[in-house]
Amino acid sequence: MSYDVAFRHQQALDPSALVSVATCLHALTAAIEDCRNAGKDAESDPAVLLLAQHLGSVASVDRPPAIQLRRGCMDQIAEIRRNPALLVLAHKGVSYDANAKALFHQDGRKALKRLAEALLLADDSFDVRSNKAGPAVSGEITLHGEDVYVQLSLGGMGADREVMFRRCRGRSDYTGERNHWASIRELLAPDRFAARLRSELNLTAPVAEPTRLFA
Repeated sequence: MSYDVAFRHQQALDPSALVSVATCLHALTAAIEDCRNAGKDAESDPAVLLLAQHLGSVASVDRPPAIQLRRGCMDQIAEIRRNPALLVLAHKGVSYDANAKALFHQDGRKALKRLAEALLLADDSFDVRSNKAGPAVSGEITLHGEDVYVQLSLGGMGADREVMFRRCRGRSDYTGERNHWASIRELLAPDRFAARLRSELNLTAPVAEPTRLFA
């Protein structure tokens, strides 16, 4: 059975207590949820519309003009691209932070797949797997090919030793040869890092670059 409450209407009629973007947004979100519970259309609900207008007025008080805010957004995008999330996560850690850990594993898998491409590994000659382990640790992401094993993790071996790599003998070899270490920064430059792996592990170069299909 649907139900409705008067609180959002009262708040919309007197929004004087809503003086920050955060409080206005919380009230607006709660009002939309009230509409959902009552089976009403939030797009036409008078309380929702008044609260949305109030949010707009609070967000525009003593704020920079839109063109300056847009420039700020573009500057932030450039800064994020200069400092990938993996670098930030390596610095701060991901222990007991589920969202940070999920991002670490998501971006870590992408980084290792880019490394596989830089190594010219055929699509069916390697796998990338992820073990999140417990909340106190980062877990690890692993690239395992026919003759190369690369593993990314945080904290275990200290700064600038986030990446372990070694030569292996097939994809059922989980111990391999001697361990080598690299920083996460090296992983984020996959072509250069691939050249280091080929040199230090004496990897066999592929006969020809594998054909890759792009959507």
